[in-house]
Amino acid sequence: MNLSNLKPAEGSVKSKKRIGRGTGSGRGGTSTRGHKGAQSRSGHSTKIGFEGGQMPLQRRVPKYGFKNLNRVEYVGINLDVLQGLVEKYNLSAIDFDVLKSHGLVSKKDLVKILGRGELTSKIEVKAHAFSATAQKAIEAAGGSIVKL
Repeated sequence: MNLSNLKPAEGSVKSKKRIGRGTGSGRGGTSTRGHKGAQSRSGHSTKIGFEGGQMPLQRRVPKYGFKNLNRVEYVGINLDVLQGLVEKYNLSAIDFDVLKSHGLVSKKDLVKILGRGELTSKIEVKAHAFSATAQKAIEAAGGSIVKL
C-alpha cells in the first residue's frame, strides 16, 4: 500500500453538481439562479448577517452591559493543582514553562495563582499575579513567590 492507490470509501464521495452545461442537463438556462435580481448577477455577495431585509438578529437583540477593551484576563490556577503537580512530578519550582508543558496554560496566557486547596510542599512559584490567600499559603508552607 502506498499513497498512489489510496481511494475514499465506496459511496462517500459524490460528484459535484455541474450547472450551466446546456438545457439537456436540467441545469442550463438561468443555471439555478432564477430570473433577474442581484443574486442572478455575477459578483453578487450579501453582507454577513443579512437576512433578506428582515431586521438582523444582531440588531434586534437588546444590548446591555459593558466590556472593557483594556481588561486583563488571567488563567486561574489553584493551590491544589500546584500541590498535585509537585507530588506527581517531584518539582521544587513551578514557573510558566512547567504549567505550559503540562497543558494548563497556553503560550499567550497570563497566570494567576488562586487560594483554593492546601499547599504542603515548599516550592518557588513564578506567575503573573497571586491572590492574597494564595500568597499567604505559599509563604506559610516555606515557599516563595516571584511575579513575572
